[in-house]
Amino acid sequence: MHLISLWKRMVAAGAGVAAGAALLTGPAAATDRLPGPAAYHEQTLEWTDCGAVGADPATVPEPYRTAAAGLADETAGIECAPLTVPLDYTDPGGETLTLALSRIRATDPDRHTGVLLSNPGGPGGSGLAMPLLLQEFMGEAAGRFDLIGFDPRFTGASTPLDCRWPVGSGVRSSGPDVISYLRAAAFQHDLAERCRTHAGDVLPYVTTRNTARDMDVIRAVLGEDRISYLGYSYGSYLGEVYTELFPGRTDRVVLDGVIHPDRYTPNLMAGAERAGEDALRAWADWTAERHDEHGLGADRAAVLAGVDRVIAASQRAPLRIGDHTLDRYTVPLLLFSSLATAGDADRAWLADFTGLLLRAADGEHVEPDADLALQLEFVTTGLGSAYASGQIAVLCGDAAERRGIAVYWLDIRREAAHHPFVAPVTRNITPCEFWDPPAEAPTVLDNDIPALLVAATGDTRVAYEGTVEMRREWPSSRLVTLHDVPHHAVYGFYGNTCVDGLVNDYLRTGVLPQRDVSCTD
Repeated sequence: MHLISLWKRMVAAGAGVAAGAALLTGPAAATDRLPGPAAYHEQTLEWTDCGAVGADPATVPEPYRTAAAGLADETAGIECAPLTVPLDYTDPGGETLTLALSRIRATDPDRHTGVLLSNPGGPGGSGLAMPLLLQEFMGEAAGRFDLIGFDPRFTGASTPLDCRWPVGSGVRSSGPDVISYLRAAAFQHDLAERCRTHAGDVLPYVTTRNTARDMDVIRAVLGEDRISYLGYSYGSYLGEVYTELFPGRTDRVVLDGVIHPDRYTPNLMAGAERAGEDALRAWADWTAERHDEHGLGADRAAVLAGVDRVIAASQRAPLRIGDHTLDRYTVPLLLFSSLATAGDADRAWLADFTGLLLRAADGEHVEPDADLALQLEFVTTGLGSAYASGQIAVLCGDAAERRGIAVYWLDIRREAAHHPFVAPVTRNITPCEFWDPPAEAPTVLDNDIPALLVAATGDTRVAYEGTVEMRREWPSSRLVTLHDVPHHAVYGFYGNTCVDGLVNDYLRTGVLPQRDVSCTD
């Protein structure tokens, strides 16, 4: 999933573009009508500087307003444009949606390779800032591409979807016992009902297959026979679906944090429990080595005991951090989400957050800094409703399944016996249990394309084994593996020169490595 940790990165990098770009055409274009499918391919994009779009600051919520400042700099060279697509591809003359696109044009016209479309994951992640990130990640190779970002349908600055949830995450912990779990299930049922009430007319069209169809409209409007593509996490699944629906329309394809289609379910993180527990222990070792700085204990056992104490305290009574209340459902989620990445800055943040929670557990009055306050507001209030409801709507629209409430609880207890920290989050019931059946059957992947697959063996969000399966099923692909690193979304984000160099060589030349490659930290 496009997890909270990766979302924090994207917000910091430029979710503000989304707030500005949404004002290019207004919040939606649901009443516009085009005569038929060909008209969507014949649109002319009107690019404008993203930072030049005016808005009343009072109408732009945080965190987008603050993040917008950096992207409003004209020297960034990023442009935005609206694109119209049909709500329902079986009725192209019916209602339409507006997608927000972004672009950084190629700076090396003599070696122009085409366009590189990207998706940061999620589902629900805003992609408008991706060209800025890729410009940094790709180095010299970036100048050969028009770097294209977009907010998928019902995401960010594109036509919105908001189920008016009271929280900013449809993923929560189950709680410690069956009573807590049943309350969690009732909460998820309420979230589903809110979506049915406030967005029921569009929910059937919030799917990865429709987003892939939107991608092909983007390709056609840009005048390209084929596009290159880079997708992280959920974005890998989106890329897989695109290659299946539109064979022969891709050039260079990089999938990082690969989700195997057979493992694409409402519990996307199921199967990565062992890696999550390993990541927790690795973080505890790192933190213990810095006991003088963080004060959480001088060995792994002491640090982990502090985490256990925080979770146990939240199960007895909610913990208060400033104006925010964190309970048995949100404390485990926030701790787990912070283990998506293994950089020193991320680990230090988690250590500081854990220290704050320990003080709150001891009854101290604690105040968060501005960054943490924003994150807590996003998760625990309606501020994050649009992001969270859009994310869950895609998952449920693709793969809603009625397993039965008791089945989830039995699964949680079975996994928690071995993975007590992670399983209550990764195996918990979701709103998809209470969703209407998907409008289309899941995509069956039966193609084989040249692609570069990237994964870390310690990926805490998707099981590495799924990437290996994907490699076997795409014999024309190659796999780059980063060993023994607990990190999700490796290329560019982690900073491994072996991985980054291999990806950039492929993007620059279009030539895959002759064989699978192993990298070490």
